[in-house]
Amino acid sequence: MGNDKIIVNDNEVFKVFITEEDIRKRISEIAAELNRDFRDRVPIFIGILNGSFIFMSDLIREITIDCEIDFFKLSSYGDAKISSGNVRMLKELNCEVEGRDIIIVEDVIDSGLSIAYIHKLIMQQNPKSFNVVTLLYKKSAAKVDFPLAYVGFEIPTEFVIGYGLDYAQKWRNLRSIYVLDPSTDGEASVTGED
Repeated sequence: MGNDKIIVNDNEVFKVFITEEDIRKRISEIAAELNRDFRDRVPIFIGILNGSFIFMSDLIREITIDCEIDFFKLSSYGDAKISSGNVRMLKELNCEVEGRDIIIVEDVIDSGLSIAYIHKLIMQQNPKSFNVVTLLYKKSAAKVDFPLAYVGFEIPTEFVIGYGLDYAQKWRNLRSIYVLDPSTDGEASVTGED
């Protein structure tokens, strides 16, 4: 799994885009910001399944403040590279949001549909604060009407896999993030996450 390139579906070649080392370094930096910004508070980190589970696991181990953890599960893709545009809730929260500092943990913000859905849902429950931590942000494609205070990497609108990001539920276990090599597939600029 440490290869510079991998082959998916016999004909699509993905190449390393963000290395494991760069991911770990950036997570440490984000965690330091969160530890500072939420000192003397007890935020609830809410991971968005399935994609964020690796990022959230590594992030939370760098958090030194008291905190709680919960998860949402949404669906808008199925096995496709392109979002259907419809966001469905598959797992609701178990925590009480009202009056709490909420930190949503996302693997990638692409179109912005999922995060807009989550923002609306959470704000209806009167949190003390609402923040988003995203490992990847496709700024040119995303329509987000609230600030994103914690962004790991701004990336172009390209299809990426690895480090929790999937292609038809596979390849999440890659340690680095890979991008589709445009010379091997005509869909290289197609977005793939939400």
